[in-house]
Amino acid sequence: MKNSLEKAEKIAVEDYCVYYSIETKFVHQLNEHGLIELSRSGEKLFISYEQLPDLEKYMRLHYDLEINMAGIETIRHLLNRMQELQQALKNLQG
Repeated sequence: MKNSLEKAEKIAVEDYCVYYSIETKFVHQLNEHGLIELSRSGEKLFISYEQLPDLEKYMRLHYDLEINMAGIETIRHLLNRMQELQQALKNLQG
């Protein structure tokens, strides 16, 4: 049962790319830069459903705003840092 549950919690990269009309190369680059994590099952690569919001964010940055990988990495780092600072501020206020 775990095997079928695991398949339900991820989508094949190729299927995702076809659906959203994006290049699989872009998803592979995100993986190479550590922005998302892909898993392999047989010959196919998969991405977990929990990572899809991040992937969609990176797609918008790259395709809509024409931001390259280095820029996406920088933006992710700054947003993470901002969230950490906001959490620290809440802890100080609480």
